[in-house]
Amino acid sequence: MRNIRTADVTAAVKEMCIEANHFLSPDMKEAIEQASEKEVSQLGRQILGQLKENMALAGAEQIPICQDTGMAVVFLEIGQEVHFEGGSLEAAVNEGIRQGYTEGYLRKSVVSDPLIRENTKDNTPGVIHYSIVDGDRVTITVAPKGFGSENMSRVFMLKPADGAEGVKNAILTAVRDAGPNACPPIIVGVGIGGTFEKCALLAKKALTRPAGSHSDIPYVREMETELLNTINGFGIGPAGLGGSTTALAVNILTYPTHIAGLPVGVNICCHVNRHAVRVL
Repeated sequence: MRNIRTADVTAAVKEMCIEANHFLSPDMKEAIEQASEKEVSQLGRQILGQLKENMALAGAEQIPICQDTGMAVVFLEIGQEVHFEGGSLEAAVNEGIRQGYTEGYLRKSVVSDPLIRENTKDNTPGVIHYSIVDGDRVTITVAPKGFGSENMSRVFMLKPADGAEGVKNAILTAVRDAGPNACPPIIVGVGIGGTFEKCALLAKKALTRPAGSHSDIPYVREMETELLNTINGFGIGPAGLGGSTTALAVNILTYPTHIAGLPVGVNICCHVNRHAVRVL
């Protein structure tokens, strides 16, 4: 059994909230660099150049990449040999979010009730997902999610007979309907299988997989490549102003499902696709 202090979790989450909002992850930086070289539209290349300039300024000046610094989504993969000491783990994560957003001067975007709409003034609570895994380590992924793209996300409850073509049509429908509203170029996170809520969680998790990587499942890998090519043929382009770079990646995760269902979640993220990972 390995003891981990909840205070260390708080410190890590605080740093990651600031890091994810100030610096693009290496995979996203590389994806945008490659896109700017391949973009066929002159205006599209100009927009991608402005995005790169914005990234450089954000890092140099320690200011957010985007004014919407998001709602903090936190994935915790907890080794079953870990024991936390020093108080509540959930409280520790939320304290890290509070410190990161207040001390990092990040925009506070969370309201305490979905209808009363009173701001919590510290961006808490976050949305926290727990999973128990083998080992004595804790992997923390902080992925602040802005709502321009979040609002464009969808869940489709398909019939098994819809098959692969139905799945692809659902994903393409979500992206087409989003158009310029998700701040392209986008990352398309997809979850296939499970239940209503599981496919949505898979889609969210898929966004944290490095852009440019692919599924180990052959048919999924082929689907990711096919969908990315099709989406980039829509002509929506950077900032929705036309071009060949509408999406930077399509990341798909799958899970077993019921004989009567084929759930598909599509979680779209804007070009910053913020995520930071630490292992304690």
